[in-house]
Amino acid sequence: MTATAPLAHPDAPRAATEFFARTGGDPLTDAFPPKRAAHPATGARPVPPEAVEALWHEIHARPRSDASVAYLHVPFCETHCLFCGFYQNPWREEAGAPYVDALLMQLERGAETPAQQGQPLRAVYLGGGTPTALATADLVRLIEGVRRHLPLAPDCEITLEGRILSFGLDKARAAFDAGVNRVSLGVQSFDQRLRRRLGRRAGRAEAARFLEGLAALDRGAIVIDLMFGLPDQTPESFAADVELAAGLGLDGIDLYALNLIPGTPLLVAQEKGKLTPAPREQLGQFYRAGAEAMDRTGWRWLSCSHWRQGTRERNIYNFEAKSGAHCLAFGAGAGGNLGGTGFRILPRLADYLDRAGSGGCLTTGMMQAGPLAPALSALRAGMERGRLDPLPVSQALGTDFAAVAAPLLDQWCEAGLMRPNHRFMDLTLAGRFWQVTLTGHLIQWLIQEVPRLRAAPG
Repeated sequence: MTATAPLAHPDAPRAATEFFARTGGDPLTDAFPPKRAAHPATGARPVPPEAVEALWHEIHARPRSDASVAYLHVPFCETHCLFCGFYQNPWREEAGAPYVDALLMQLERGAETPAQQGQPLRAVYLGGGTPTALATADLVRLIEGVRRHLPLAPDCEITLEGRILSFGLDKARAAFDAGVNRVSLGVQSFDQRLRRRLGRRAGRAEAARFLEGLAALDRGAIVIDLMFGLPDQTPESFAADVELAAGLGLDGIDLYALNLIPGTPLLVAQEKGKLTPAPREQLGQFYRAGAEAMDRTGWRWLSCSHWRQGTRERNIYNFEAKSGAHCLAFGAGAGGNLGGTGFRILPRLADYLDRAGSGGCLTTGMMQAGPLAPALSALRAGMERGRLDPLPVSQALGTDFAAVAAPLLDQWCEAGLMRPNHRFMDLTLAGRFWQVTLTGHLIQWLIQEVPRLRAAPG
């Protein structure tokens, strides 16, 4: 067995062996230390605070081209789910209309800028938070505002994210009538006891019945999330959840691991000994159980965490956002990216409501992408899909990516995480489970090695 070496200081050059996977065991469970989702460093640099406002106006005055999407954030939730680290504000019915007013003002003021007027958008995502908590009339106003003020491509994917609680088929019909063509709901589990412990008020039968009704409307793609590694969950019970979901007439299903985020109620409960999530070294077994259940029911995987059946589901927003597309951002706390400059809209609700329609700067912090950003985006896009294409990465780097990354790619093939397929490198089932770790390691390797190669004489 080749053990993964202890990591060196993050600023020091690291030997290729530090990125190697263990060999000799089951790669799904043993390739790396227990998995913990993380965003790898990308070489991005913070913009000095005194330069933020000028840069905000500069990037919005610049015509936008290339692949683009938009994200609208609704930062309210009816309950704080145990596992969620994105909770911002409790839902209050009287807060909905003023918030939608503010969003519409930002959309309208932004429509005057070259950045918003540019390339037609491939996808729009209404996320949160819980957008489906909005009253039907406000939800319809918002969707109509999106269609009025944003340049949408004729086949633009428009996703409404939400929860079963307080949604309902009448609200869903109104959303589809207004222009939504994809609904994404966080179900997490169908296990009755688990749902209660997670803060899900709808029971198993109610959830399944609503999803079947939503699919039967036949108005757009219906997608749900299922989570593994939850307290008292087993690979077998997770597979049963997947098989139940696969038979409800849905179009897409995400399978993703529980990530214990600091400050979440679940992590606090774990620290107090009240709840015990599955050990992280067992998460690969859950992933295998879910993937095999998908295979048994005839579903196909679109990315390492997403499956579909039929032809309706495309998952465009998630693919483009992770591939470095421009992202217009609207709403308190929304994250955006224009021309390699990343930013987050004012997260404090009062600040956003006060300034949304001002036409002024709506962020206090920005990050500028590093020189390898186009290559890293091409790398992430391939890894997300489970098929790494060296060609676009090499073109963006201006050097042979396969040669630079060979020490890692060769060892990962030996470890059972990848296999060559013509010019591509396909991830195995184990590689798809470890995709975030593999991608992070490749990014770190490129950031370290490419400048060194470029500086070398000759």
